[in-house]
Amino acid sequence: MDHIFEKYSLKKPENLIPLLQDIQKEKGYLTDEIVDKVSDYLHIPTNRIYGVATFYDQFRFRQRGQYHIQVCRGTSCYLCSSSSYLKEIEKSLKIQAGSVTRDRKFSLEIVNCMGGCGKSPVIRINENYYHRLSVSDLSEIIRTLREKKQ
Repeated sequence: MDHIFEKYSLKKPENLIPLLQDIQKEKGYLTDEIVDKVSDYLHIPTNRIYGVATFYDQFRFRQRGQYHIQVCRGTSCYLCSSSSYLKEIEKSLKIQAGSVTRDRKFSLEIVNCMGGCGKSPVIRINENYYHRLSVSDLSEIIRTLREKKQ
C-alpha cells in the first residue's frame, strides 16, 4: 500500500476520501489495520475516519463476492414485492443478506434506494441493473453467473 500513500505526499485531511477510495479500489475493502495506517499517516483520529467511511455507502468493511447483488428495498420496490427477489436469491445462494457465499463468488446486500422507482423492483449485480424480473429470470441470471469462469 505504500505506493498509494506516496500519491498523497501532502498529508492533509482533505486527502482522506480519495486515499480511502484508492485503498479500497486495490484491496477491495477497508480493514481496521488500514484505518489505523491512514490515521497515522494523515494524523486523523480513527473515529473520524470511521465516521467518514460509514457515512458514505461506497466504503465497505467486508469483502464482497465476485458478483455483488444489491436488492432495492426502497418504498416503490418494497411495494412491488422486491421481497420475492430477496427470498429467491437467499434460497438460491444459501446465504442471508449481508453475507458472502463460501466460494466468494456471490455477496448479497439490501439497499435503501437505487433511484429506479419507475422500474420497480430493481436489483443490481455489480454494475448491471435489472428490473421487473420474474423469479425464474432471476434464477437464470444467477445460474449463468455461477457457471461463468473467473
